Amino acid sequence: MPPSNGNVGGLGLDTNVKPSTSHPATQDAPPAAATAAAAGGLNDQSMMMQVLSGIQDMQKELTRLNRRLDAMEAPDMSGSYSPLSRPLPISRFNSYTNGTPRLGSPDKGSRALPPHITQLGTAESQPAPILAKQPDLGLWCVVPAGGAGTRLWPLSRENYPKFLLDLTGSGRTLLQSTWDRLLPLAGAKQLMVVTGSAHTDPVMGQLPELEESNVFAEPSPKESMAAIGLAAAVLQRRDPEAVLGSFAADHIISGRDAFESAVTEAVAVAKAGFLVTIGIAPSHPSTGFGYIKLGENLRVSSAPNARKVIDFKEKPDARTASAYLATGDYRWNGGMFVVKAAVLMSLLKKSMPSLHEGLDRIAAAWDTADRQSVLHEVWPTLDKIAIDHAVAEPAARAGQVAVIPATFGWDDVGDFSSLADLLPAEKGEARVLGESKLVITEGQAGGLVVPAGGRPIACLGVDDVVVVDTQEVLLVTTRARAQEVKKMVAKIKARNMGYLT
Repeated sequence: MPPSNGNVGGLGLDTNVKPSTSHPATQDAPPAAATAAAAGGLNDQSMMMQVLSGIQDMQKELTRLNRRLDAMEAPDMSGSYSPLSRPLPISRFNSYTNGTPRLGSPDKGSRALPPHITQLGTAESQPAPILAKQPDLGLWCVVPAGGAGTRLWPLSRENYPKFLLDLTGSGRTLLQSTWDRLLPLAGAKQLMVVTGSAHTDPVMGQLPELEESNVFAEPSPKESMAAIGLAAAVLQRRDPEAVLGSFAADHIISGRDAFESAVTEAVAVAKAGFLVTIGIAPSHPSTGFGYIKLGENLRVSSAPNARKVIDFKEKPDARTASAYLATGDYRWNGGMFVVKAAVLMSLLKKSMPSLHEGLDRIAAAWDTADRQSVLHEVWPTLDKIAIDHAVAEPAARAGQVAVIPATFGWDDVGDFSSLADLLPAEKGEARVLGESKLVITEGQAGGLVVPAGGRPIACLGVDDVVVVDTQEVLLVTTRARAQEVKKMVAKIKARNMGYLT
């Protein structure tokens, strides 16, 4: 995947630094700023760079200070610190108002990580980025944060799914990285998260700047249409002209400029009344993703790359996927949609009137004292269906769906094989997620080793093996069989060992 650029803090300033695993807001100020200062003539850009550099240094010092404080509060952890926890420097100062805990913010006990991942890594947790100015795109971002991530078991569990994990060693979880990516486009006040009621506390713990009124807790999983539709129905009542963008909490995206450019074009087309999706440039003939067939250019001046969608294709076989790529007219469907809230609800009313009616009833009671009673009465009756099938496919047949063909790198981290591709490694060596000193290999090529259990792992002459060691259970498989890990989860449940899932 292409590396992200060096923009700082949402300003769009090119720092000309090499890609880093830390967030751009934690990188050092470029030499250009120091040169301008030495010359005695600071322009606005170099002055801003110096200010941001000072803020970055302060964030680093706060991180070090709070690591010490955290170790003092939890001496049984022996001072260990995991990158999977939320960024304490930010949360410690923002989860409280006038000395009073924010409603719903986790207490000290809920900050503790699940035992199976407390030993996963030792990298510093990185703070959230700081915006120098508020975005003016007029976009509301909805982040569906659900699923159990069974293909990444035993790291991903039902009570602690993959979006709450740092799977790249960056010091930010997938959910936090999604927040960082969307913050320059929407701002903190216009970011919404839809998640399961069991995950509300860890979500708010990892995102201390998230407005409580923008957290939507589902009583039970209903797939993407109900999740996104709930946010859209409530948002439509709050702001009838609102444009929302839906972006999954557990995807990895690289190429910041390309991503922001694609979303900006999508907003422009959505304001014209289209349901807009963002098509990912396929890097190989994947059989694991759905495809979007591109149509004619829409000739929108503020969105020169926008094209009509002819059709959505289900996951194809290898021969069909290769044929798609040969035409150049197909993109992967990454599940990103941008649309006016009112337009989405109108499309849903046409295709699935009963689902629309149910969501509308919940939205009418959402900001009232009747929310919980109506939610628990209506939610179980809603259809369980993906937004692609419920709205996007029928709308495409009616010519109401557009696509922005994008060039940024994208991965849904669907299994351990794809995760291995995201981690650095020496040529011919296994990739390690976590403490590399715990992994000893000899004559091993490729593969992935995760020493989350905290004990040493030795591998001799096993190529492309996947070893995931936690405190409760050990998984051993191969990269070629990584997609089948969910079968193990089903067998474990069948043996009444659900505590492991």
